[in-house]
Amino acid sequence: MSFLPQMFKTWRTKSAKDVSMVTLVTFITGVFLWLIYGIYLQALPIILANSVTLLFNLIILWLKIKYR
Repeated sequence: MSFLPQMFKTWRTKSAKDVSMVTLVTFITGVFLWLIYGIYLQALPIILANSVTLLFNLIILWLKIKYR
């Protein structure tokens, strides 16, 4: 949920210049790995938390690419 304000700001201003591509891709990779780990453990809280975080960050990544 902490990325929701960043996602809305990027969408509203149509600018993602404040978002580092390297940091974003690195973070997405880490969240994806946590999601895989949660699936492996069949731990619903880990799966849900990381699925939502991954979704928001993929949207931010898409906006970053779109508003270059």
